[in-house]
Amino acid sequence: MTSTLQPASTTEAVKRPGRWLALGVLVLAVLLVAVDATVLGLATPYISEDLKPSGTQLLWIGDVYSFVIAGLLVSMGSLGDRIGRKRILLVGATAFGAISVFNAYATTPEMMIVARALLGVAGATLMPATLALIRNLFHDPRERSLAVGIWGATASAGTAVGPIVGGFLLEHFWWGSVFLINLPVMAVLVLVGIKLLPESRSANPGPWDLVSVVLSLVGMIGVVYAIKEAATHGFAWTTLAAGLLGAAALYGFVRRQLRLPTPLLDMRLFRNRGFSGAVLADLLTILGLSGLVFFLSQYLQLVQGRRPFEAGLAELPAAVGAVVAGLVAGRAARRLSVRSVVSGGLAAIGLALAALTVLDQSTGYPLLGTALLVVGVGAGFSFTVTADVILSSVPKEQAGSASAVSETAYELGAALGIAALGSIVTGVYRDFTGPSGTPAAARESLGGAVEAAAGMPSHSAAAMLDAARTSFVDGLALAAGVGATVLLAAAVAAWFLLRGQKLEDGGPEHT
Repeated sequence: MTSTLQPASTTEAVKRPGRWLALGVLVLAVLLVAVDATVLGLATPYISEDLKPSGTQLLWIGDVYSFVIAGLLVSMGSLGDRIGRKRILLVGATAFGAISVFNAYATTPEMMIVARALLGVAGATLMPATLALIRNLFHDPRERSLAVGIWGATASAGTAVGPIVGGFLLEHFWWGSVFLINLPVMAVLVLVGIKLLPESRSANPGPWDLVSVVLSLVGMIGVVYAIKEAATHGFAWTTLAAGLLGAAALYGFVRRQLRLPTPLLDMRLFRNRGFSGAVLADLLTILGLSGLVFFLSQYLQLVQGRRPFEAGLAELPAAVGAVVAGLVAGRAARRLSVRSVVSGGLAAIGLALAALTVLDQSTGYPLLGTALLVVGVGAGFSFTVTADVILSSVPKEQAGSASAVSETAYELGAALGIAALGSIVTGVYRDFTGPSGTPAAARESLGGAVEAAAGMPSHSAAAMLDAARTSFVDGLALAAGVGATVLLAAAVAAWFLLRGQKLEDGGPEHT
């Protein structure tokens, strides 16, 4: 693969004629990742029935992708800065498609967990590269705001397309088909991207420090694993050891970055209050949302009895709200202020989650649909503006590393949210009081209870399923309440941390 490097400072690069077509290729990569993330939740009941994972294995299937991607994003963002962002994007997209086949044909829970982990390795190359290339394609701040809005809107659209397409596939084919839809998207991305995307990399990148890569990976996985295990099973010596190892590795990573002449991640970026505030807002937002999102598809299908396609359509308002808000977020932040748009968006999500604490088995769709719409609008405003602030806060040469920090916050929040809030749902669920003869498998997951009911007498099965569904919804409502608290706290933090941030022609200014 050959490509011409475009000097970032030239007029030709600033107004590159094919930049909007190139953006179209980049958003395909975003679509690839967003669709993959959403179809997994929809396919979870089918994976549970076929592979029969335990409750813990089911959580691992859900969040091992986020664990691995969180550990590798900074390393891959920095690698893209060095070897070329176009190159790492196209190689990563090819690997993502190939590993999707491995996911589709997994035959055991352990194989599925390994497949999801490998997909995380490939996924870690995609998101930082797309945002970094946007930073290098669009040098006019207003054009860049619109490009970031389109980037975010496509991710949101993917969350809508994923469940609908996935629901259709699940009703007509086996669950592995939801992963195979990645292949045509990947093929278009690679073939068109070779022609349209300009190559860009840092002018003086320095060596890629493998010790830093290992420290980052061990640190992130160790800390996230410890939090997950503590939330699920309580404290144990192995959990404490993993947490301490992870914390020590992250401490070593930070110390090493401060000493290296060309670090993997320039820690001085965090001295910028706007950068740090935007990253923290992203992390807390996803942490508060992800546990709910992971279990929502199960609620719609296993509690309310919706078919997969119908469940996918039911989640559509969130994506519609996010698409619309993302496209106007930059303009709103310039007219009002960065902090009012971000804080207002986070507060809206928090209030919507608070409304979901009244969920029960028979909750009508108007409440659920309205809450999802508000969540989508709030997320569209918040994520688009924080991404713009993060990209605008750093030199073009560090775009990959800065984008990786943003995505790391996103994935770390997802892993922690699924671990913590998912463990709340699972913990409440396991305590349900079923009739005598309730099998142990029914307490592992709601999918396990539905499957176990098929082999029980009808009266006992109905009583067990009612108790299991009630307990599951109680756990979901509690997780929504915790998520609401996190989001409202994030809104307050963003109000103070983003004070004085502006999206001007010269990027964020500080007052």
